[in-house]
Amino acid sequence: MSSANAAIARRWFEEVWNQRRTETIFELSAPAGLGATEFGPVADAQAFLDLVYLPFVTGFPDLRVDVEDVVSERDQAVVRWRAIGTHTGDVLGVPATGKRVSFRGVTWLGLRAGKLAQCWDSWNAHGLLQTLQGGPPAASVTLL
Repeated sequence: MSSANAAIARRWFEEVWNQRRTETIFELSAPAGLGATEFGPVADAQAFLDLVYLPFVTGFPDLRVDVEDVVSERDQAVVRWRAIGTHTGDVLGVPATGKRVSFRGVTWLGLRAGKLAQCWDSWNAHGLLQTLQGGPPAASVTLL
């Protein structure tokens, strides 16, 4: 089962973030899923779409999220990823800066019956915002 869960995790990042297939959000999410992001809790697929996904692909329309590694065991998968994009739209209250950035994070996924039942993201959102707003680049954020 762990290799199937790793494939689901990779599919999430490839189809949702890189191919912009929003239907995959609903297809792969459990009905009563729970998520925790750097910006607060996410109760279900629609909340993820509205609170996380759409703001980021609007603010970074060329955003690409590359999976660097996946570790999967039993009903869990952990994904280490790197995102790259150009800030050309408003995101999290920060107007477009035109800055091209790279940042990394880790996502833990709890799966149930082939669906994402839990999701916990960990990455330096504050460092990204600080860098976009002209502060010193955070160690986890690279200006490209």
